[in-house]
Amino acid sequence: MQVLDISSVVEDGVNNPFGGSPFPLTPGDVGILRSTILPSFGLHSGLSIAAYVASRATGRVELKDWLWPSAQVINAWWSAVGRVMYYSDITFNVAWNSLSWTEKMLLGGVTAWGLRLFYRIASRSIARGKDDPRYEGVKKQPGFWNKTFFTQFLPEAAFQTIITLPFTVPFRLLPATVSLRPESAGLLRALAVGLFSAGFTMEVLADVQLESHRQERADLCREGVWSIVRHPNYLGDTLVHLSFPLFCASGPFHPATLLGPLANYIFLRYVGGDKENETSQEKRYRAEDPHKFEQLQEWRRTKNSFWPGLSELKNPWTWIIVGTGVVGALVEETARVCFNAF
Repeated sequence: MQVLDISSVVEDGVNNPFGGSPFPLTPGDVGILRSTILPSFGLHSGLSIAAYVASRATGRVELKDWLWPSAQVINAWWSAVGRVMYYSDITFNVAWNSLSWTEKMLLGGVTAWGLRLFYRIASRSIARGKDDPRYEGVKKQPGFWNKTFFTQFLPEAAFQTIITLPFTVPFRLLPATVSLRPESAGLLRALAVGLFSAGFTMEVLADVQLESHRQERADLCREGVWSIVRHPNYLGDTLVHLSFPLFCASGPFHPATLLGPLANYIFLRYVGGDKENETSQEKRYRAEDPHKFEQLQEWRRTKNSFWPGLSELKNPWTWIIVGTGVVGALVEETARVCFNAF
């Protein structure tokens, strides 16, 4: 089997197929801007332009939501495998086998998260047959299509650039600035797998339970994982993204990766996600469904939108989610030992 010798292709910061410099870089070094941030922003903004053109042609703003998970997966695979294949003229197998076990776990986690979310968004969109209700009102604003690229599409590309740092920096910027002892790295990897497993399970259960509830009842879903917080899907997404820099920390680590989950959290809480969703719900329910509007107000008084309160320690669904995290960490450790993978 051919093994990729990274040192043989690192001659300078420009020719290095991983995009990094052969000299140690600090978190504020221009190297991360040149090797990672600017190329990522170019990729995400280019994809956003394509999504904007398609959205304007079809009249459906929600196409940018299709791009949210898929663009991040594309960036991860290009950074980890595609760039190396292109610049070093090697096969997929050689590029893939050059990755460590932890790097494969990181890339696999990003892919599983992105494909699941893309399927969820796309399938709901196709079944609905029209734009997301969140966008129906704003499209009626004067000059909406002329300004929405700069107010929604391009800002989301900027957020995606920062959010993807945990799964672009490890493959683009060499060497890392922090190295941990093996025992500490193993603990962080187990924590990363546990957080990812818990968050991913929470997202899946939130979607499944919501669909099941809608088929049986017309009121708000407040059972299952929806009894923990008002938006368990966003909490699950946050846990998943928090796991990514921990995967990085269990191997060669750059502190800039910590900005990824922070940017994702800010977006979900204060830009889109939580804020956008509940604002839309409140307007629609007030005008169309007074019963749901009353439920939403009561729910807000008793349950946090994002983070569980201490009272949720008594909630069995909390411990089900915690249990899936523990099981995930045990399964990963068993598989790593069985395959003798490091």
